[in-house]
Amino acid sequence: MKAVFIADAHLNGSASDGQRNLMLFLSSLKGDVDEMFIVGDFFDFWFSNRNDVYPGFREAVEKLLEIKYAGTGISFFEGNHDFFLGDYFGQYDIGVFPDGATIDLDGKKIYVSHGDTVDDSDTSYLFWRRVLRSRLFYAIQRKIPSPFLWGVSSMFSRLSRNAGKMRSPNGLAGKMNKFAEEKFQEGFDAVVLGHCHCPTLEQHVLHDRMRTFVILGDWIGRYGYLLYEDGEFMMKSGVYND
Repeated sequence: MKAVFIADAHLNGSASDGQRNLMLFLSSLKGDVDEMFIVGDFFDFWFSNRNDVYPGFREAVEKLLEIKYAGTGISFFEGNHDFFLGDYFGQYDIGVFPDGATIDLDGKKIYVSHGDTVDDSDTSYLFWRRVLRSRLFYAIQRKIPSPFLWGVSSMFSRLSRNAGKMRSPNGLAGKMNKFAEEKFQEGFDAVVLGHCHCPTLEQHVLHDRMRTFVILGDWIGRYGYLLYEDGEFMMKSGVYND
């Protein structure tokens, strides 16, 4: 089994080095990996129906579909910048998980989540998260013209990202570590999270089994991702090149 995990690319449709490098990375995966797990905030904002995609994201969407048609399973775990992904990607049999979920790799029980709900003390964020993912907001955003919705959501995504820079990533990483320990006690072999932008891979033995805790690095400046191959987890950086 060969799988790739990536999070926090924060694509905004610009012709940036990060986006160009990501397209090369995605092209290199075609026909070479069994599963690809996108662990939140792949897009800096996302609102779409079955036929209407923000023009700046079309190249990335086409690359993902190429990978899918070449035989790689693709799963999205929604983040705090991209949600309602199922409206579009569901028609292509791409899995979409609004929250965390359990996956199986070679018999290993792995918990995967973007990680934005780990800090349960951030009640303000959790409240707005529930509002933005509610059925009422879903119904409202479906009635708003796409160009206007894209413009507003892009602006708020920038504000949210700037506000996030003021928080301590080390504090969040510590809470994620504690969260992973609880999952290990529940029987999980690995926990893979994003959101924190602090690449971490820690392993230790618990109850005679190796346990793996991962915070995925972002693609914005580090070009970071996680490779799982033949039972081993490896943090990587740069354009994927086997």
